[in-house]
Amino acid sequence: MRDALGRVQSVLLVGGSSEIGLAILRRLPRADAAVVCLAGPDRPEMERVAEALRAEGVGRVEIVDFDACDLGDQTAVVDAAFTDEPDVVIVATGYLGDQATAEQDPAAAARIVDINFRGLVPVLMGSVQRLRAQGHGTLVVMSTVAGERPRVANYVYGAAKAGLDALTRGLTASLAGSGVTVVIVRPGFVRTRMTTHLKPAPFATTPDKVAEAVAAAIPRGSRIIWVPGVLRWVMLVLRHLPESLFRRLPG
Repeated sequence: MRDALGRVQSVLLVGGSSEIGLAILRRLPRADAAVVCLAGPDRPEMERVAEALRAEGVGRVEIVDFDACDLGDQTAVVDAAFTDEPDVVIVATGYLGDQATAEQDPAAAARIVDINFRGLVPVLMGSVQRLRAQGHGTLVVMSTVAGERPRVANYVYGAAKAGLDALTRGLTASLAGSGVTVVIVRPGFVRTRMTTHLKPAPFATTPDKVAEAVAAAIPRGSRIIWVPGVLRWVMLVLRHLPESLFRRLPG
């Protein structure tokens, strides 16, 4: 539970080396003896991150191996992380994959869906069950505008994120009155390692800007945020654009 000053005492980051997830984590007001649990597939990178967090004053950093494609990891991560009753759970696992490869290789397409959606279902459901039992906490889930209306250039990724977004909206409704809050984050193009090989799209942003928006949204009680905010209105138009015109938009 947050301390008397409103600072978080325990945080779970699913996607333990995610640039966006770490930026959000660093924006949260933390207690001096805060505990952070990093869950992800890249242990060497998480070890590096853990060392940096300790140097920044985090009281204790735990590391949990988590592969979204491994059913055993999906269930074990919740058991391991909730021993410290996290005040905030950040789900920031993401994998863009390659659309052209996915169209030729069903296994590659399934991997995109597994990492961005299917493999997160047990984590989300288990986390919400524990948060509801605690009677407090905030769940932050990284969605994307790509799930609003998937484009031909990345529709497998977009479809997976659309599923994640829909599930999280359902969880939000189910948590009404429980003391648990949910923030769904829908950024546009974010400049990260995952997108470094791509040409930035209009309204491109950074992990720090996303983190700033999330940190502001939590105390306001915002349920869905767009980063940057103008994308809310851009997507309102694109969502209703005729298919013949939508297909002509640059990838």
